[in-house]
Amino acid sequence: MFIDDKLRSELNKQFNVLTKEVKLIMFTQEIECMYCRETRILLEELVQTSDKLKLEVYNFVIDKDVVELYKIDKIPAIVILDENNKDYGIRYYGIPSGYEFASLLEDIKMVGTDKVGLSNDVIERVKSIDKPVHLQVFVTPTCPYCPSAVITAHKFAYLNSNITADMIEATEFPHLARKYNVMGVPRTVINENDFVEGAVPEDYLLDKIFENLAEVSN
Repeated sequence: MFIDDKLRSELNKQFNVLTKEVKLIMFTQEIECMYCRETRILLEELVQTSDKLKLEVYNFVIDKDVVELYKIDKIPAIVILDENNKDYGIRYYGIPSGYEFASLLEDIKMVGTDKVGLSNDVIERVKSIDKPVHLQVFVTPTCPYCPSAVITAHKFAYLNSNITADMIEATEFPHLARKYNVMGVPRTVINENDFVEGAVPEDYLLDKIFENLAEVSN
């Protein structure tokens, strides 16, 4: 059990703010998947804390159509949709446990209330991005600064369909951590060829994104 009675009561109160249903889609398989089983149990317990939460589970090997629809390339994976099945490009790869559980809760409340908690200036800058942006935020469950980086990236994805944002649990995907030279977390990789270290302010991350897009276009 991940969610005891005390936490269940607290989550029930937090989710009272939801005005829309939120759907969690999980991709898993039975063998050779670190933390797939634990991730599924966590999500099954989580959706029981509010009638606004729904869970769908798909097999990474068998359900190829759904895997391709959401462009899932590793597991465990979580996609967050709104009640109209709108996909905002928000992804979790690896179990959202430890400090990252807070990221998942914030994303649910954002999608379920349409409130992003950003300044109008930042919102307008994010919405002005007209080229594809892929953010990969590497984290570990014991990192207290990582949720801030994940939530910022996911807010950007929520606001702009050109942006996709992944949380990647570094210890579950060591080959990716090596590929992107992740020596510390959080580390946000921007479009494969740039990065930001640490939990930086929204404006700073935005500046780096615009710099990256300008360099690519030159």
